[in-house]
Amino acid sequence: MSYVIGVDLGTSAVKTVLIDRSGKVVAEHSEAYPLSQPKPGYSEQRPEDWVEKTLLSLKRLMEETAIEPSAVEGMSFSGQMHGLVLVNEEGAALRPAILWNDTRTTAQCRRIEDTLGDDLLRIARNRALEGFTLPKILWVQEFEPDVLDQAAKFLLPKDYVRYRLTGEYAMDYSDAAGTLLLDVAGKHWSTEILDAFQLPHTLCPPLVESFDLCGVLLPEIAEQSGLLPETKVFAGGADNACGAIGAGILAEGQTMCSIGTSGVVLSYEERTEVDFEGKVHFFNHGQQDAYYIMGVTLAAGYSLEWFKKTFAPGVSFDELLGGVGEIPAGSGGLLFTPYIVGERTPHPDANIRGSFIGMDAGHKLSHFARAVLEGITFSLRESIDILRASGTKIDKVISIGGGAKNENWLQMQADIFNAEIIKLESEQGPAMGAAMLAAYGCGWFPSLQECASAFLRPAQTYKPNPEAAAIYDKLFPLYQNVYGATEQLNSQLAEFRG
Repeated sequence: MSYVIGVDLGTSAVKTVLIDRSGKVVAEHSEAYPLSQPKPGYSEQRPEDWVEKTLLSLKRLMEETAIEPSAVEGMSFSGQMHGLVLVNEEGAALRPAILWNDTRTTAQCRRIEDTLGDDLLRIARNRALEGFTLPKILWVQEFEPDVLDQAAKFLLPKDYVRYRLTGEYAMDYSDAAGTLLLDVAGKHWSTEILDAFQLPHTLCPPLVESFDLCGVLLPEIAEQSGLLPETKVFAGGADNACGAIGAGILAEGQTMCSIGTSGVVLSYEERTEVDFEGKVHFFNHGQQDAYYIMGVTLAAGYSLEWFKKTFAPGVSFDELLGGVGEIPAGSGGLLFTPYIVGERTPHPDANIRGSFIGMDAGHKLSHFARAVLEGITFSLRESIDILRASGTKIDKVISIGGGAKNENWLQMQADIFNAEIIKLESEQGPAMGAAMLAAYGCGWFPSLQECASAFLRPAQTYKPNPEAAAIYDKLFPLYQNVYGATEQLNSQLAEFRG
Protein backbone atom coordinates (compact mmCIF):
# COMPACT_ATOMS: atom_id res chain seq x y z
CA MET A 1 0.00 0.00 0.00
CA SER A 2 1.20 3.52 -0.79
CA TYR A 3 0.14 6.80 0.79
CA VAL A 4 0.19 10.57 0.43
CA ILE A 5 0.12 13.26 3.10
CA GLY A 6 -1.92 16.45 3.12
CA VAL A 7 -0.62 19.30 5.28
CA ASP A 8 -3.12 22.03 6.20
CA LEU A 9 -1.36 25.07 7.67
CA GLY A 10 -4.16 26.91 9.47
CA THR A 11 -4.24 30.04 11.60
CA SER A 12 -4.28 28.24 14.94
CA ALA A 13 -2.76 24.84 14.12
CA VAL A 14 -1.22 22.65 11.45
CA LYS A 15 -3.06 19.45 10.55
CA THR A 16 -1.52 16.48 8.75
CA VAL A 17 -3.54 13.62 7.23
CA LEU A 18 -2.32 10.31 5.84
CA ILE A 19 -4.45 9.06 2.93
CA ASP A 20 -4.28 5.68 1.17
CA ARG A 21 -5.04 4.97 -2.50
CA SER A 22 -8.77 4.52 -1.85
CA GLY A 23 -9.05 7.95 -0.27
CA LYS A 24 -9.36 6.57 3.26
CA VAL A 25 -8.01 8.77 6.04
CA VAL A 26 -5.63 6.36 7.77
CA ALA A 27 -4.51 8.85 10.42
CA GLU A 28 -4.44 12.53 11.24
CA HIS A 29 -2.57 14.71 13.69
CA SER A 30 -2.54 18.39 14.58
CA GLU A 31 -0.22 20.71 16.46
CA ALA A 32 -1.19 24.19 17.68
CA TYR A 33 0.94 27.33 17.62
CA PRO A 34 0.42 30.76 19.17
CA LEU A 35 -1.02 33.92 17.65
CA SER A 36 0.48 37.28 18.59
CA GLN A 37 -1.58 40.48 18.73
CA PRO A 38 0.95 43.10 19.91
CA LYS A 39 -1.38 46.03 19.15
CA PRO A 40 -5.10 46.44 18.41
CA GLY A 41 -5.73 45.24 14.87
CA TYR A 42 -2.38 43.45 14.62
CA SER A 43 -2.21 39.69 14.03
CA GLU A 44 1.17 37.99 13.63
CA GLN A 45 2.88 34.61 13.91
CA ARG A 46 6.46 33.36 13.96
CA PRO A 47 7.13 31.51 10.69
CA GLU A 48 9.52 29.27 12.59
CA ASP A 49 6.61 28.02 14.70
CA TRP A 50 4.90 26.77 11.53
CA VAL A 51 8.00 24.83 10.51
CA GLU A 52 8.63 23.31 13.94
CA LYS A 53 5.03 22.24 14.43
CA THR A 54 4.69 20.89 10.87
CA LEU A 55 7.74 18.69 11.36
CA LEU A 56 6.47 17.56 14.77
CA SER A 57 3.04 16.74 13.35
CA LEU A 58 4.58 14.76 10.49
CA LYS A 59 6.82 12.84 12.89
CA ARG A 60 3.95 11.94 15.20
CA LEU A 61 1.75 10.99 12.25
CA MET A 62 4.40 8.54 11.11
CA GLU A 63 5.02 7.22 14.64
CA GLU A 64 1.31 6.65 15.31
CA THR A 65 0.77 4.70 12.10
CA ALA A 66 4.09 2.82 12.16
CA ILE A 67 4.02 2.55 8.35
CA GLU A 68 7.25 2.33 6.41
CA PRO A 69 8.47 5.81 5.33
CA SER A 70 9.09 4.35 1.86
CA ALA A 71 5.31 3.84 1.50
CA VAL A 72 4.72 7.63 1.54
CA GLU A 73 5.09 8.76 -2.06
CA GLY A 74 4.45 12.49 -1.66
CA MET A 75 2.91 15.37 0.22
CA SER A 76 1.28 18.67 -0.57
CA PHE A 77 0.00 21.72 1.27
CA SER A 78 -3.03 23.82 1.99
CA GLY A 79 -2.34 27.14 3.65
CA GLN A 80 -3.92 30.16 5.27
CA MET A 81 -4.04 32.83 2.58
CA HIS A 82 -2.54 36.31 2.27
CA GLY A 83 -0.05 36.23 5.19
CA LEU A 84 3.18 38.10 4.45
CA VAL A 85 6.55 36.43 5.05
CA LEU A 86 9.63 38.40 4.00
CA VAL A 87 12.91 36.50 3.72
CA ASN A 88 16.48 37.67 3.10
CA GLU A 89 19.04 36.28 0.65
CA GLU A 90 19.73 33.37 3.04
CA GLY A 91 16.02 32.53 3.26
CA ALA A 92 15.64 33.66 6.87
CA ALA A 93 12.40 35.38 7.89
CA LEU A 94 13.05 39.07 8.54
CA ARG A 95 10.07 39.76 10.82
CA PRO A 96 6.97 37.98 12.16
CA ALA A 97 4.42 37.11 9.49
CA ILE A 98 1.53 39.58 9.11
CA LEU A 99 -1.59 37.42 8.86
CA TRP A 100 -4.78 37.49 6.80
CA ASN A 101 -6.85 38.78 9.76
CA ASP A 102 -4.53 41.72 10.48
CA THR A 103 -6.37 45.02 9.92
CA ARG A 104 -3.60 47.63 10.24
CA THR A 105 -3.50 48.38 6.50
CA THR A 106 -6.60 50.47 5.81
CA ALA A 107 -4.52 53.48 4.71
CA GLN A 108 -2.49 51.26 2.35
CA CYS A 109 -5.71 49.91 0.81
CA ARG A 110 -6.84 53.46 0.04
CA ARG A 111 -3.40 54.17 -1.48
CA ILE A 112 -3.78 51.13 -3.76
CA GLU A 113 -7.23 52.30 -4.89
CA ASP A 114 -6.06 55.87 -5.47
CA THR A 115 -2.98 54.75 -7.40
CA LEU A 116 -4.51 52.01 -9.58
CA GLY A 117 -8.16 53.07 -9.89
CA ASP A 118 -10.09 50.74 -12.22
CA ASP A 119 -6.89 48.92 -13.20
CA LEU A 120 -6.93 47.06 -9.87
CA LEU A 121 -10.09 45.13 -10.72
CA ARG A 122 -9.00 44.73 -14.34
CA ILE A 123 -5.71 43.09 -13.36
CA ALA A 124 -6.08 41.58 -9.88
CA ARG A 125 -9.86 41.03 -10.17
CA ASN A 126 -10.34 41.84 -6.46
CA ARG A 127 -10.78 44.94 -4.35
CA ALA A 128 -8.09 46.20 -1.99
CA LEU A 129 -8.93 44.75 1.41
CA GLU A 130 -6.86 44.73 4.58
CA GLY A 131 -6.49 40.95 4.46
CA PHE A 132 -4.60 40.84 1.15
CA THR A 133 -0.81 40.75 0.86
CA LEU A 134 0.05 43.87 -1.16
CA PRO A 135 -1.31 46.25 1.53
CA LYS A 136 0.93 44.47 4.05
CA ILE A 137 3.98 44.91 1.81
CA LEU A 138 3.18 48.60 1.47
CA TRP A 139 2.81 48.92 5.26
CA VAL A 140 6.32 47.47 5.68
CA GLN A 141 7.55 49.78 2.91
CA GLU A 142 6.21 52.77 4.83
CA PHE A 143 6.95 51.84 8.45
CA GLU A 144 9.83 49.33 8.24
CA PRO A 145 11.72 50.34 5.07
CA ASP A 146 14.96 48.72 6.28
CA VAL A 147 13.18 45.35 6.44
CA LEU A 148 11.87 45.64 2.90
CA ASP A 149 15.31 46.70 1.67
CA GLN A 150 16.74 43.44 3.04
CA ALA A 151 13.97 41.28 1.54
CA ALA A 152 14.93 38.96 -1.30
CA LYS A 153 11.51 37.30 -1.62
CA PHE A 154 8.02 37.56 -0.24
CA LEU A 155 6.24 34.28 0.50
CA LEU A 156 2.88 33.14 1.79
CA PRO A 157 2.71 30.91 4.89
CA LYS A 158 2.61 27.46 3.28
CA ASP A 159 5.22 28.55 0.71
CA TYR A 160 7.64 29.44 3.49
CA VAL A 161 7.14 26.04 5.14
CA ARG A 162 7.57 24.25 1.82
CA TYR A 163 10.74 26.28 1.14
CA ARG A 164 12.14 25.22 4.50
CA LEU A 165 11.35 21.58 3.70
CA THR A 166 12.80 21.57 0.17
CA GLY A 167 15.07 24.61 -0.20
CA GLU A 168 13.10 25.69 -3.29
CA TYR A 169 11.07 28.90 -3.73
CA ALA A 170 7.66 28.72 -5.41
CA MET A 171 4.11 30.05 -5.14
CA ASP A 172 1.07 28.49 -6.78
CA TYR A 173 -1.49 30.52 -8.71
CA SER A 174 -4.38 29.94 -6.28
CA ASP A 175 -2.47 31.53 -3.40
CA ALA A 176 -0.80 34.18 -5.57
CA ALA A 177 -4.27 35.35 -6.63
CA GLY A 178 -4.84 36.58 -3.06
CA THR A 179 -1.85 38.92 -3.06
CA LEU A 180 -3.23 41.66 -5.39
CA LEU A 181 0.04 41.34 -7.32
CA LEU A 182 -1.05 38.65 -9.78
CA ASP A 183 -2.59 39.23 -13.18
CA VAL A 184 -5.28 36.65 -12.43
CA ALA A 185 -6.42 35.98 -16.01
CA GLY A 186 -2.91 36.25 -17.48
CA LYS A 187 -1.35 34.06 -14.75
CA HIS A 188 1.78 36.17 -14.28
CA TRP A 189 3.02 38.75 -11.79
CA SER A 190 1.77 42.18 -12.77
CA THR A 191 4.66 44.46 -13.72
CA GLU A 192 2.13 47.29 -13.84
CA ILE A 193 1.22 46.89 -10.16
CA LEU A 194 4.79 46.21 -9.02
CA ASP A 195 6.07 49.30 -10.83
CA ALA A 196 3.23 51.48 -9.51
CA PHE A 197 4.57 50.94 -5.97
CA GLN A 198 8.30 50.77 -6.78
CA LEU A 199 8.55 47.10 -5.80
CA PRO A 200 11.40 45.05 -7.28
CA HIS A 201 10.22 42.27 -9.60
CA THR A 202 12.73 39.93 -7.94
CA LEU A 203 10.64 40.07 -4.76
CA CYS A 204 8.13 37.67 -6.35
CA PRO A 205 8.83 33.91 -6.27
CA PRO A 206 8.42 31.63 -9.31
CA LEU A 207 4.80 30.73 -10.13
CA VAL A 208 3.70 27.09 -10.41
CA GLU A 209 0.55 24.97 -10.66
CA SER A 210 -0.83 23.53 -7.41
CA PHE A 211 0.05 19.99 -8.49
CA ASP A 212 3.57 20.81 -9.69
CA LEU A 213 6.54 19.05 -8.10
CA CYS A 214 8.58 21.55 -6.06
CA GLY A 215 11.38 19.25 -4.97
CA VAL A 216 12.06 16.57 -2.38
CA LEU A 217 12.78 16.74 1.33
CA LEU A 218 16.13 18.06 2.49
CA PRO A 219 18.06 15.28 4.31
CA GLU A 220 17.89 16.97 7.72
CA ILE A 221 14.15 17.65 7.25
CA ALA A 222 13.52 14.01 6.30
CA GLU A 223 15.25 12.88 9.48
CA GLN A 224 13.23 15.25 11.68
CA SER A 225 9.90 14.31 10.07
CA GLY A 226 10.37 10.52 9.95
CA LEU A 227 10.12 10.50 6.15
CA LEU A 228 12.63 9.73 3.41
CA PRO A 229 14.64 12.36 1.50
CA GLU A 230 13.13 11.17 -1.79
CA THR A 231 9.57 12.02 -0.64
CA LYS A 232 8.04 14.21 -3.35
CA VAL A 233 6.77 17.64 -2.31
CA PHE A 234 4.08 19.30 -4.44
CA ALA A 235 3.14 22.98 -4.45
CA GLY A 236 -0.32 22.84 -2.91
CA GLY A 237 -2.80 25.67 -2.79
CA ALA A 238 -4.69 28.30 -0.86
CA ASP A 239 -6.92 26.88 1.86
CA ASN A 240 -10.11 27.78 -0.01
CA ALA A 241 -8.86 26.29 -3.27
CA CYS A 242 -7.84 23.11 -1.45
CA GLY A 243 -11.17 23.08 0.38
CA ALA A 244 -12.87 23.20 -3.02
CA ILE A 245 -10.75 20.32 -4.32
CA GLY A 246 -11.43 18.36 -1.12
CA ALA A 247 -15.16 18.85 -1.68
CA GLY A 248 -14.96 17.89 -5.37
CA ILE A 249 -15.67 21.38 -6.75
CA LEU A 250 -13.88 20.72 -10.02
CA ALA A 251 -16.38 21.38 -12.82
CA GLU A 252 -18.88 24.01 -13.99
CA GLY A 253 -22.02 24.21 -11.87
CA GLN A 254 -20.39 22.86 -8.71
CA THR A 255 -20.70 24.97 -5.57
CA MET A 256 -19.54 24.60 -1.97
CA CYS A 257 -20.67 26.18 1.29
CA SER A 258 -18.07 26.02 4.04
CA ILE A 259 -19.03 27.21 7.51
CA GLY A 260 -16.12 27.50 9.89
CA THR A 261 -15.07 30.56 11.87
CA SER A 262 -15.85 32.47 8.68
CA GLY A 263 -18.28 31.30 6.04
CA VAL A 264 -17.50 30.78 2.37
CA VAL A 265 -19.65 30.22 -0.69
CA LEU A 266 -17.41 29.05 -3.51
CA SER A 267 -18.30 28.14 -7.08
CA TYR A 268 -16.18 26.73 -9.90
CA GLU A 269 -15.71 29.03 -12.89
CA GLU A 270 -13.93 28.86 -16.23
CA ARG A 271 -15.10 32.18 -17.70
CA THR A 272 -12.51 34.94 -17.41
CA GLU A 273 -14.71 37.63 -18.95
CA VAL A 274 -17.43 37.59 -16.26
CA ASP A 275 -17.33 40.83 -14.23
CA PHE A 276 -18.48 40.79 -10.60
CA GLU A 277 -17.36 44.41 -10.04
CA GLY A 278 -15.44 43.29 -6.97
CA LYS A 279 -18.59 42.17 -5.12
CA VAL A 280 -17.10 38.70 -4.68
CA HIS A 281 -13.56 37.35 -4.85
CA PHE A 282 -12.29 35.92 -8.13
CA PHE A 283 -9.27 33.66 -7.67
CA ASN A 284 -7.31 31.05 -9.61
CA HIS A 285 -8.28 27.49 -8.74
CA GLY A 286 -5.93 24.62 -7.90
CA GLN A 287 -7.34 22.98 -11.03
CA GLN A 288 -5.30 24.11 -14.04
CA ASP A 289 -6.70 27.05 -16.04
CA ALA A 290 -9.79 27.28 -13.84
CA TYR A 291 -11.03 29.82 -11.31
CA TYR A 292 -13.35 30.04 -8.38
CA ILE A 293 -15.73 32.76 -7.30
CA MET A 294 -16.01 33.25 -3.57
CA GLY A 295 -18.20 35.24 -1.22
CA VAL A 296 -17.23 35.51 2.45
CA THR A 297 -19.19 35.99 5.68
CA LEU A 298 -16.59 37.09 8.22
CA ALA A 299 -18.35 35.79 11.34
CA ALA A 300 -20.25 32.64 10.38
CA GLY A 301 -19.46 29.91 12.91
CA TYR A 302 -17.88 32.63 15.01
CA SER A 303 -21.30 34.27 15.45
CA LEU A 304 -22.66 31.03 16.91
CA GLU A 305 -19.58 30.62 19.10
CA TRP A 306 -19.93 34.21 20.35
CA PHE A 307 -23.65 33.73 21.03
CA LYS A 308 -23.09 30.56 23.04
CA LYS A 309 -20.18 32.00 25.03
CA THR A 310 -22.10 35.19 25.81
CA PHE A 311 -25.63 33.95 26.44
CA ALA A 312 -25.34 30.21 27.16
CA PRO A 313 -21.83 29.58 28.52
CA GLY A 314 -22.82 26.54 30.58
CA VAL A 315 -24.62 24.80 27.71
CA SER A 316 -23.05 22.50 25.10
CA PHE A 317 -23.52 23.22 21.41
CA ASP A 318 -25.70 20.10 21.13
CA GLU A 319 -27.94 21.36 23.93
CA LEU A 320 -28.05 24.89 22.53
CA LEU A 321 -29.15 23.66 19.11
CA GLY A 322 -31.29 20.82 20.41
CA GLY A 323 -34.49 22.89 20.42
CA VAL A 324 -33.89 24.69 17.12
CA GLY A 325 -35.87 22.13 15.12
CA GLU A 326 -38.99 22.86 17.19
CA ILE A 327 -38.93 26.56 16.27
CA PRO A 328 -40.66 27.38 12.95
CA ALA A 329 -38.80 28.95 10.06
CA GLY A 330 -38.38 32.66 10.73
CA SER A 331 -37.72 32.25 14.47
CA GLY A 332 -41.01 33.90 15.40
CA GLY A 333 -40.17 37.17 13.63
CA LEU A 334 -36.63 37.44 15.04
CA LEU A 335 -33.79 38.41 12.65
CA PHE A 336 -30.05 38.30 13.31
CA THR A 337 -27.32 39.86 11.16
CA PRO A 338 -23.87 38.26 11.69
CA TYR A 339 -21.88 41.48 11.37
CA ILE A 340 -20.23 41.18 14.79
CA VAL A 341 -16.70 41.79 13.39
CA GLY A 342 -17.72 43.76 10.29
CA GLU A 343 -18.61 42.16 6.97
CA ARG A 344 -17.04 41.16 3.66
CA THR A 345 -19.69 40.05 1.11
CA PRO A 346 -21.58 41.90 -0.23
CA HIS A 347 -20.71 44.73 2.19
CA PRO A 348 -16.94 45.24 2.65
CA ASP A 349 -17.56 47.32 5.77
CA ALA A 350 -15.30 47.30 8.83
CA ASN A 351 -17.71 49.45 10.89
CA ILE A 352 -20.98 47.57 10.46
CA ARG A 353 -22.05 45.52 13.49
CA GLY A 354 -24.59 42.81 14.16
CA SER A 355 -28.22 43.17 15.20
CA PHE A 356 -31.10 41.25 16.64
CA ILE A 357 -34.24 42.76 15.12
CA GLY A 358 -37.78 41.98 16.27
CA MET A 359 -37.19 40.77 19.84
CA ASP A 360 -40.26 40.32 21.99
CA ALA A 361 -41.07 38.82 25.38
CA GLY A 362 -42.19 35.54 23.82
CA HIS A 363 -38.75 34.69 22.42
CA LYS A 364 -36.75 32.02 24.25
CA LEU A 365 -33.14 30.92 23.94
CA SER A 366 -34.01 28.46 21.16
CA HIS A 367 -35.58 31.30 19.11
CA PHE A 368 -32.36 33.28 19.39
CA ALA A 369 -30.22 30.23 18.55
CA ARG A 370 -32.30 29.53 15.42
CA ALA A 371 -32.19 33.22 14.44
CA VAL A 372 -28.38 33.12 14.63
CA LEU A 373 -28.27 30.09 12.31
CA GLU A 374 -30.75 31.73 9.94
CA GLY A 375 -28.84 35.03 9.92
CA ILE A 376 -25.55 33.30 9.08
CA THR A 377 -27.26 31.37 6.29
CA PHE A 378 -29.02 34.50 4.95
CA SER A 379 -25.60 36.18 4.76
CA LEU A 380 -24.27 33.24 2.74
CA ARG A 381 -27.33 33.40 0.47
CA GLU A 382 -26.30 36.92 -0.49
CA SER A 383 -23.21 35.37 -2.08
CA ILE A 384 -25.31 32.61 -3.67
CA ASP A 385 -27.58 35.23 -5.26
CA ILE A 386 -24.64 37.23 -6.65
CA LEU A 387 -23.35 34.09 -8.34
CA ARG A 388 -26.78 33.19 -9.70
CA ALA A 389 -27.18 36.71 -11.09
CA SER A 390 -23.98 36.16 -13.12
CA GLY A 391 -25.50 33.15 -14.84
CA THR A 392 -24.03 30.51 -12.53
CA LYS A 393 -26.53 27.68 -12.01
CA ILE A 394 -26.70 26.63 -8.36
CA ASP A 395 -29.13 23.82 -7.63
CA LYS A 396 -26.77 21.60 -5.60
CA VAL A 397 -24.37 22.71 -2.88
CA ILE A 398 -21.74 20.64 -1.05
CA SER A 399 -21.83 21.69 2.62
CA ILE A 400 -18.68 21.28 4.73
CA GLY A 401 -17.38 22.57 8.05
CA GLY A 402 -19.37 23.23 11.22
CA GLY A 403 -22.52 23.92 9.23
CA ALA A 404 -22.50 20.31 8.02
CA LYS A 405 -22.52 18.86 11.54
CA ASN A 406 -26.12 19.73 12.46
CA GLU A 407 -29.07 18.27 10.56
CA ASN A 408 -31.36 21.22 11.28
CA TRP A 409 -28.76 23.60 9.92
CA LEU A 410 -28.25 21.48 6.80
CA GLN A 411 -32.00 21.52 6.14
CA MET A 412 -32.02 25.26 6.78
CA GLN A 413 -29.32 25.73 4.13
CA ALA A 414 -31.45 23.74 1.65
CA ASP A 415 -34.50 25.89 2.42
CA ILE A 416 -32.73 29.29 2.41
CA PHE A 417 -30.55 28.56 -0.66
CA ASN A 418 -33.46 26.73 -2.36
CA ALA A 419 -30.96 24.09 -3.45
CA GLU A 420 -30.17 20.47 -2.66
CA ILE A 421 -27.53 20.26 0.09
CA ILE A 422 -25.06 17.38 0.00
CA LYS A 423 -23.09 16.21 3.03
CA LEU A 424 -19.95 14.17 2.37
CA GLU A 425 -19.23 10.82 4.01
CA SER A 426 -15.76 11.85 5.17
CA GLU A 427 -15.01 15.54 5.25
CA GLN A 428 -11.43 16.64 5.74
CA GLY A 429 -11.70 19.93 3.87
CA PRO A 430 -8.44 21.62 2.81
CA ALA A 431 -6.25 18.80 4.18
CA MET A 432 -8.02 16.34 1.86
CA GLY A 433 -7.59 18.75 -1.05
CA ALA A 434 -3.86 18.96 -0.34
CA ALA A 435 -3.63 15.16 -0.24
CA MET A 436 -5.54 14.92 -3.53
CA LEU A 437 -3.05 17.30 -5.16
CA ALA A 438 -0.25 15.01 -3.99
CA ALA A 439 -2.08 11.91 -5.25
CA TYR A 440 -2.62 13.53 -8.65
CA GLY A 441 0.96 14.80 -8.74
CA CYS A 442 2.23 11.29 -7.98
CA GLY A 443 0.29 9.98 -10.97
CA TRP A 444 -2.32 7.96 -9.08
CA PHE A 445 -5.07 9.44 -11.27
CA PRO A 446 -5.17 11.01 -14.74
CA SER A 447 -7.14 14.02 -13.43
CA LEU A 448 -8.24 15.68 -10.22
CA GLN A 449 -11.85 14.89 -11.16
CA GLU A 450 -11.09 11.16 -11.23
CA CYS A 451 -9.29 11.49 -7.92
CA ALA A 452 -12.38 13.17 -6.46
CA SER A 453 -14.62 10.41 -7.81
CA ALA A 454 -12.47 7.81 -6.03
CA PHE A 455 -11.88 9.71 -2.78
CA LEU A 456 -15.18 11.52 -2.10
CA ARG A 457 -18.58 9.96 -1.40
CA PRO A 458 -21.86 11.70 -0.53
CA ALA A 459 -23.40 10.59 2.77
CA GLN A 460 -26.73 12.40 2.82
CA THR A 461 -28.76 14.93 0.85
CA TYR A 462 -31.25 17.55 2.05
CA LYS A 463 -33.89 18.85 -0.35
CA PRO A 464 -35.68 22.20 0.08
CA ASN A 465 -38.97 22.13 2.00
CA PRO A 466 -41.31 24.22 -0.22
CA GLU A 467 -43.20 25.77 2.73
CA ALA A 468 -40.05 26.78 4.60
CA ALA A 469 -38.39 27.99 1.38
CA ALA A 470 -41.38 30.26 0.71
CA ILE A 471 -41.14 31.74 4.22
CA TYR A 472 -37.44 32.40 3.81
CA ASP A 473 -38.00 34.03 0.42
CA LYS A 474 -40.25 36.55 2.20
CA LEU A 475 -37.82 37.09 5.08
CA PHE A 476 -34.68 37.43 2.99
CA PRO A 477 -35.44 40.96 1.64
CA LEU A 478 -36.15 42.06 5.22
CA TYR A 479 -32.77 40.69 6.29
CA GLN A 480 -31.13 42.59 3.41
CA ASN A 481 -32.79 45.83 4.54
CA VAL A 482 -31.10 45.68 7.96
CA TYR A 483 -27.69 46.65 6.57
CA GLY A 484 -28.92 49.88 4.99
CA ALA A 485 -31.07 50.71 8.02
CA THR A 486 -28.16 50.33 10.48
CA GLU A 487 -25.10 51.37 8.45
CA GLN A 488 -25.07 55.04 9.52
CA LEU A 489 -26.03 54.18 13.10
CA ASN A 490 -23.12 51.73 13.41
CA SER A 491 -20.73 54.23 11.89
CA GLN A 492 -21.74 56.73 14.59
CA LEU A 493 -21.44 54.09 17.30
CA ALA A 494 -17.89 53.21 16.25
CA GLU A 495 -16.34 55.97 18.41
CA PHE A 496 -17.85 54.40 21.52
CA ARG A 497 -16.30 50.96 21.01
CA GLY A 498 -13.36 49.95 23.14
